[in-house]
Order: sequence, then C-alpha cells, then structure tokens
Amino acid sequence: MSRQLVAGVDSSTQSCKVLVMDSLTGEIVRQGKAAHPSGSEADPNLWWDALLEAISQAGGIDDVLAISIAGQQHGMVLLDSAGKVIRPALLWNDTRSSKEAQEIIEHFGADWLATNTGSVPSASFTATKLRWVRNNEPENLAKIEAVCLPHDYLSWRLSVDHTDIKKIFTDRSDASGTGYFNPTTNNYLAEVLDFCLGKKVSLPEIRSHSEPASRVRSDLSPNQPLIGAGMGDNAGAGLGLDLSPGKFAVSIGTSGTIFGSLSEPFADATGTIAGFADARGDFLPLVCTINAARVIEWGSSLLGISLDEFGDLALSAAPGADGVKVLPYLEGERTPNLPDATASISGITLDNGTRENFARACIEGMLLGLANGGRVISALGQEITSVSLIGGAAANRAVQQIARELFDCQVLVPEPAEYVALGAAKQAANLLM
Repeated sequence: MSRQLVAGVDSSTQSCKVLVMDSLTGEIVRQGKAAHPSGSEADPNLWWDALLEAISQAGGIDDVLAISIAGQQHGMVLLDSAGKVIRPALLWNDTRSSKEAQEIIEHFGADWLATNTGSVPSASFTATKLRWVRNNEPENLAKIEAVCLPHDYLSWRLSVDHTDIKKIFTDRSDASGTGYFNPTTNNYLAEVLDFCLGKKVSLPEIRSHSEPASRVRSDLSPNQPLIGAGMGDNAGAGLGLDLSPGKFAVSIGTSGTIFGSLSEPFADATGTIAGFADARGDFLPLVCTINAARVIEWGSSLLGISLDEFGDLALSAAPGADGVKVLPYLEGERTPNLPDATASISGITLDNGTRENFARACIEGMLLGLANGGRVISALGQEITSVSLIGGAAANRAVQQIARELFDCQVLVPEPAEYVALGAAKQAANLLM
C-alpha cells in the first residue's frame, strides 16, 4: 500500500517540531526538532532557521503532499515594505505592555471587547504590544507596513509568495488571539487597530481551514506541497486530540492552558476566559496561566534533584502539603491578570517546612490556577466532563495524581505525542480530500 505523506509543524516558544505523517493510516513515519532562543522576545528569522533545521531532521518534505504550521499565539511580528523584520518579536509571555492593555480596556470597555473580540486583553495579546510600540518606539512605528503572528510569518516564508507582504495568510484561530479580530464575524476590527497603531497596515488574509492557502516555494521542495492556513498552538492541540463538547484539554508546557471546543461563541467580560476560535470553524474557550512547567523545573532545581525525584517527594506529602502554599507567580501572571506579581511561599512552620511539602505545594500551586479556570468555565454554563493532560509536565507521575485530586471531572492521560504538530498534520491531510 502506497503512502500519502503530509507534514505538521509546531513552532512553539521553546522549539520547532515537525511530524511527517501517512495521511492514510495516521502513522508518524519520521520527525525532527530544533531549538528556539529563550526569552520573551525573539528574532523571527531564528524561527525560520529552526523550521528549516527541523524539516531537514525530519527527512525533508520533497515527498510530502501538504504541510500546515501551528504556532505560539499572540507573538507580534512587524515587517517593513520589503518584508524584513523591524524588531524582535514580542512573545505572549512578555508583560511590558500591561499598561497598554489597560488603555485598550478603558477606551473600549470590557463588555464591548468581550463581545466583539471574544476576550478582554491582557499583556499577552498582540493588540497591546502594538499599542506599546506606538507609545515607546516611534521610529519602528513609522516603518511598519505589515503585522503578523509567528505561524503566519513561517507559512509565508515557506510559500511561493514569500516576497509579497500582501500575500501573508492566517486562520481565524490564531487571529482570534490578537485582540483586534472578531471570531464570530471573522473580520478584523479597524477601530481597535487604529487605536493601537494609528496607521493602516497590511494584515494576513483569513483563509479557510479546509482549503489550500498556497504552495511551498520550489527552491525548498521541487514538488511544491500544498500549504494549509495553519492555526494557533492550542487550536492545533484541540484538533490533534479530536476534542468535542464536554471534553477539554489541560496543556502544561511553558504556559498552562485549559480549553475545549464549542459550537457557540464564548465571551467573558471578567477577562478570565479568552473566547478564541478553534481550527475547524467553531470556538475554543481558554484559560491561560504563564507559570506552568517552569514552576516544577524551578522547584526541582532549587532542591538540586531531578523532575522525577521532585515528583516522588511531592507524592510522599499529604494533599494540601500540611498548610504550605506556593503562589507560583514567578513571571507575573496572566490569569489572574497580575503582570507585576511575584511568587511567594506561605504557611511554613518548623514542623511542616519539609522538602516533601515544598514539592507538593509547587505542583498544587501550578495546577490550582488551571483547576480554578475550569471551575469558572463550568460556572458560566459549559459542562466539563473530562480533561486530557498533555504537554511536557503531564508525563510527571505526581502531576497526574495531583491533577486527579484537584479537578472536578475525569482526568485522562493520553499517550504522549506532539499533539499540536499532529493537529497541523491533520489539517494538511484534510487538504488532500
């Protein structure tokens, strides 16, 4: 039986991963990975280099019929008229634009923003970063001719139209994380962009998830595979997991998220829940925390032990860690919206101040923000029957056990997989139907 190969890409905060999949069987036949620079801002050209390296490690795409890219949401990529990057991209975890987020909320009102963009913006959102550039970098503002997101930039660089900034394309799931897009009407909001930038710029065209957006340029693959519209990373994971109403996912990587797919739009004027679009034409309510896997990485480093040993310590402590609590706002926080917050440890006494309780409190503190996010979603009328734990930290035995204790629903642990890249590969496969 002949193979029909497609490729899916996950360009995340930390790395770029490429899966080559047989679309007829779902078998992953090869894969590659390349690291991204650390920090809260990055040169998008380095993402491009990582994409090429990951494709090479995956055996290339000369025999691939279609490819789609999923990427970290919110990142602000600014281009001049020649398509050159103007400044390092500000990523989702960069909180310098918290003041600008408040300016946007005060100008439009939380209710209007929730209704028209699906979300009340925090410093993570692209709109706030554009406003920050307007307020702080007038020389760069003057150069901006196009604005796009990380996955948009990579899809465009891969395409035959990589020299024309007016040919950049995206999908509604990633656009819904900008703060200047309406996921119900699928249109950009000119009034929000004008407030944030004060000038007209070229924006990516919204393309259908089910139709090819372009082809790969011939110098990268002579067979010129089809390119899908791509998607935001959480939408990619949702597609990879085949989420359906009631079934949510909890992803614990650089960030922590809880999200699920719905057929109706979701708006929360408190800002706790982001009402994003998904990768199939529906909606993706999501709660995101900045402090996730790095909380237990920090804790284990502090104790000088491995992550597995840290988990074993946590499981040897009682639920509640005998009153020890870790508020894990190591990098500020997005939900709740506390960009300038710091972490704290409380409740320690001579009796309970043990390594075991500290480890337990770190994991409980990390998971409680996501569990509470799930309770907010449920309180607004969306039933959550199960959550699937994914992401790097989901492999930790203590994270799995403590999640089962903290979440008010069934906790599933699917087989480890690159679910974001798998979702992108599924979109690519759909282009061949």
